[in-house]
Amino acid sequence: MPIMYEMNRMTLVASFVLSLVLLALVLPVSAEGLFKIKLKKKPLEQNNQVSMRFLPKNRHSQWPYARNYGLNGILRGDGEGEVDIVSLKNYLNAQYFGEIGIGTPPQNFTVIFDTGSSNLWVPSTKCYLSLACYFHSRYKSSKSSTYNKNGTSAAIKYGTGAISGFFSKDSVEIGDLIVKNQDFIEATREPSLTFLLAKFDGILGLGFQEISIGKAVPVWYNMVDQNLVKEPIFSFWFNRNANEGIGGEIVFGGVDPDHYKGEHTYVPVSHKGYWQFDMGDVLIGKQSSGFCSEVCSAIADSGTSLIAGPTATVTEINYAIGAAGVVSEECKTIVAEYGEMIFQFLVSETQPSKICSEIGLCEFNGIQGVGIGIESVVDGTGLRSDVMCNVCEMSVVWIRNQLIQNRTQESILNYVNELCERLPSPMGESAVDCSNLASMPTVSFTIGGKIFPLKPEEYVLKIGEGGAAQCISGFTAMDVPPPLGPLWILGDVFMGPYHTVFDYGNLKVGFAEAM
Repeated sequence: MPIMYEMNRMTLVASFVLSLVLLALVLPVSAEGLFKIKLKKKPLEQNNQVSMRFLPKNRHSQWPYARNYGLNGILRGDGEGEVDIVSLKNYLNAQYFGEIGIGTPPQNFTVIFDTGSSNLWVPSTKCYLSLACYFHSRYKSSKSSTYNKNGTSAAIKYGTGAISGFFSKDSVEIGDLIVKNQDFIEATREPSLTFLLAKFDGILGLGFQEISIGKAVPVWYNMVDQNLVKEPIFSFWFNRNANEGIGGEIVFGGVDPDHYKGEHTYVPVSHKGYWQFDMGDVLIGKQSSGFCSEVCSAIADSGTSLIAGPTATVTEINYAIGAAGVVSEECKTIVAEYGEMIFQFLVSETQPSKICSEIGLCEFNGIQGVGIGIESVVDGTGLRSDVMCNVCEMSVVWIRNQLIQNRTQESILNYVNELCERLPSPMGESAVDCSNLASMPTVSFTIGGKIFPLKPEEYVLKIGEGGAAQCISGFTAMDVPPPLGPLWILGDVFMGPYHTVFDYGNLKVGFAEAM
């Protein structure tokens, strides 16, 4: 979604870097204008995550994190049965996708069903220069008897990458539905690593036409206009149980009563573009966070893995749950393990540019240390080695500058630890102690005058079991200035616990407890 990405939404969810093994499957069921699309989810194998995190006793343990479309954590399946994708905020416990067909006969693609954007795009066989295209299904117009040429150029810029190409027109098959004469983008350039590693081929936007690139009519509009659905409503259920086979479900034309209980609380769409509405106070425990005590805007966004909100409130939440920036923790770990060694290397007048390669956190390229995780781009085992190397290189500079001032070893290492506290995490991720879940407060959102609480196990993303488990906060900071902001993006961390209805006919969004 272009604007969200301009708001650095991808900083949310680079939602996990997914593996190249494509195991998503759509099982459509139709009945009286109701069309269900089952979403597939892959269980996470901890050894296959991308973002490597340094731990003192296990130098190659990994830390997953994700953002919309830009994923940072590899998910693999066993090749048997159905596979569902959950994007973990390492990014995240929620990246869901399904399968569609384009053309006649249909050419199959896995796509993110994204309420935060409005265009449909898939890779094209005319994509020659982007490696990502060769790792995903590609649309070939000459194989479709219903293809119609358009040719208008198109480009979408995302927070962690971009795609460009041209518009074409063809039939789109979604479950039992066939949408005729649908405009979509054939992507001819996908230069970002995000799309190279992504599990999905493309994105199917379910937002409003107001944010559609080229003002293309969205797929959902055509479903309604061509009388393919019973009601102008679609709804999402995301399965948050990673041990179950089905990852979730989109219902086009209505709602599935098997996946929610009670009544939905509806709020009107306040601004067409995204599915945006007014939201009230955010509570930490029973205490008001203060920032949205009058009103904030919010977006229900199936393409974002986490919950993003104003820095002021997210900082309060992360303080209350004991979250710390992942990079800061890595920095402090490296200082604790190697600070004294770096100090001694400098005292012995070792060339500063070679110290981190001597320690083993970098490789020396003749000028400086560089990350040793090149192979991680291929096998998904260590993207964070670049971060470790960078932190080591910074520590060398910091310690060297303090040595010049004749500071003592103890005061220098204390100073460097303080600097670590100031380091922002590039993707906004924050680590929490898994053992503290029971003592963490609920975090609640006020929507339509009703309180929607999230329990710690719902807003903390846990990876692994036992002592090897790693946890991250499901909240990330993103400041959007007025008039669009202050703005909250309620991604999969929120839409998982709460079944969500998008009522296009009445321009409202509804939430009910999922089951």
